[in-house]
Amino acid sequence: MGALRRQVREDWLTNGRDWRSPGFRALFVNRFATTVRAKFTSRPARAPFALIYRAMFRHCRNVYGMKIDYTATIGRRLLIEHHMGIAVHPNARIGDDCVLRQNVTLGMLSRPNYSAAPVLGDRVDVGAGAQILGAIRVGDDAVVGANAVVVRDVPDGWAALGNPARIVRLRRSAAEAPRPSQTGESPS
Repeated sequence: MGALRRQVREDWLTNGRDWRSPGFRALFVNRFATTVRAKFTSRPARAPFALIYRAMFRHCRNVYGMKIDYTATIGRRLLIEHHMGIAVHPNARIGDDCVLRQNVTLGMLSRPNYSAAPVLGDRVDVGAGAQILGAIRVGDDAVVGANAVVVRDVPDGWAALGNPARIVRLRRSAAEAPRPSQTGESPS
C-alpha cells in the first residue's frame, strides 16, 4: 500500500492539492482498484473492495462525468484540468505527466474491434473536446488540439489539430520556447 500512498500523493500535488478535486478523486478510484487487484488475487478476498470500488466509480461517472475504468493504465501525475465528459477506454494507456481537459474521449474507432484503444506517450497535452480513437499512439511531448478527432498516429513532438486531425510539426517544445523576459516582450 506504500506505492498507492505515493501515487495518491503525486496525484494530489498535480491536481492542485485539493482533495475535493473531481480529477483527483477519479484518479484515486483508479489507483485504489488497480492496487487492490494486484494485492488480492482471489475473488473472495477482493469482494469487499469491489463493492467499495463500484460505489466510488459510479459516483465519479454519474456526478463528475468521468469514466476511467480500473483496467485503463494511467501513468504518474495525470492532470485532469476540467472534469466533465471524460471517457477513457478500459484498454487505453496514458503516460506520465499528461493533461486531459473536459469532454475528452480516448476510445475505440469501431465496434468489431472493441479492444483496440489509444496509447498516449509521456507529457501529452490533450485539448478540450478532443477525440482520440482506435489503436493509435500519440507520441511523447505531443499536443492534441481542442475538438481534434485523431484516428492515426501522432509522432513524438508533433501536434494533431482539427477535425479530421491534421498532423503538424510543433515549432519547438515548451522547454525550448523563450520566455517573455528573455525576449524583452511583455506577456500578453
